[in-house]
Amino acid sequence: MSAVIEPVVSDEQRKVTITSWKVPAIFAVFTVLFALMPLLAPREGVSTFRLVRSAAAAIQLPDLVVPSNPTAWVCVALMAVATVVAFLRTRAGRPSPLWLTIVYVVLLLVGFLAWASAGATLPMIGLLTGSLALATPLIFGALGGVIGERVGVVNIAIEAQLLSGAFSAALVGSLTGTPWLGLVAAMIAGLLVGLVLAVFAITYFVNQIIVGVVLNVLVVGLTTFFFSTVMADNTATLNSPELFRVISIPVLSEIPVIGPVLFQQTVLTYLMYIVVAIVWYGLYHTRWGLRLRAVGEHPQAADTVGIKVAATRYANVMLAGAIAGMGGAFYTLVSNPQFGREMTGGAGYIALAALIFGKWDPIRATLAALLFGFATNLQGVFSVIGSPVPSQFMLMLPYVVTLFAVAGLVGRSRPPAASGQPYIKG
Repeated sequence: MSAVIEPVVSDEQRKVTITSWKVPAIFAVFTVLFALMPLLAPREGVSTFRLVRSAAAAIQLPDLVVPSNPTAWVCVALMAVATVVAFLRTRAGRPSPLWLTIVYVVLLLVGFLAWASAGATLPMIGLLTGSLALATPLIFGALGGVIGERVGVVNIAIEAQLLSGAFSAALVGSLTGTPWLGLVAAMIAGLLVGLVLAVFAITYFVNQIIVGVVLNVLVVGLTTFFFSTVMADNTATLNSPELFRVISIPVLSEIPVIGPVLFQQTVLTYLMYIVVAIVWYGLYHTRWGLRLRAVGEHPQAADTVGIKVAATRYANVMLAGAIAGMGGAFYTLVSNPQFGREMTGGAGYIALAALIFGKWDPIRATLAALLFGFATNLQGVFSVIGSPVPSQFMLMLPYVVTLFAVAGLVGRSRPPAASGQPYIKG
């Protein structure tokens, strides 16, 4: 009897990598566009980057003085090298790594700053610190959006969660005299907005976009009404919360440049660092994250293996609301001493853009929010130093980049498969 030899199939997971020419293409386009600036509008003189905040810093660094136009050309050359690397990797069937994109963006920013600040001094510590402050509530909002959409619920109501969190933090913080209870109140307010969104979107299958927009309008109306009728006449009692104080972490805060930026912050910023790490690790390395992503990608399959789809969505949409509420607390417990009507100024929509630009990933969404905060703060700095770059250009730049991302011009950008789709069992 002849033996039949069966082919051996390895159980090792095979990873299929999808490469796209969009990354090298967009690198090439931005390199050419940026090269036109020093070519058509050369800037004479030098640019000064101030790397210390004050003369009292433990470690003093000299100002970095560079020739404006030559520095821009050097950055153009290095950006061209990064573009070639991306081209070669794509040609070899390998995707462009995240670090290459980060290096490219840093080169673009350095070259642009050198060109735009010719003959002036840029206070880099103040610029970066202000950017982080503007980005912190956006990061909280974007993380809330990432969790919501990863579990299958589109969270357009980030603006409502930020605004309700800011109002509740100011009110409770003023009444209790402690910002910690104000922070808890902000989280509860954001959680309640998330609960309302979950009830209509998950239980009653109402269109999630419409529910989110209605919640944004509703919270704007409610906070404006209570601010006008209650807070405005009792500012000292109801709208004067104690702010979180800046805490300098020993040793780390003395690191040149990054120390004052990252480690001379308030508790809320330090909590932001922790929440980003927890959400990233939990999403990709825990059972919670696996269940969450399964429900957002294929709820029928998740239900088949025993995952309670509705309960998972409820819990995570409420968790997302609580995280976004923390971002709202930043407005009234850190950056402003009082609540003001519509004080978030559409930050929830910017956070939504950041999570889309970040491809529904916690780290990428955080980086996108930091970019938005940097661009917003940079327009104020440019107006102070008299740069020829219009401030409106810097304000519109993040949204233009987001349009590129949504259009898929910076790589594959796909939301979770079941995001926005109600799950009807059976």
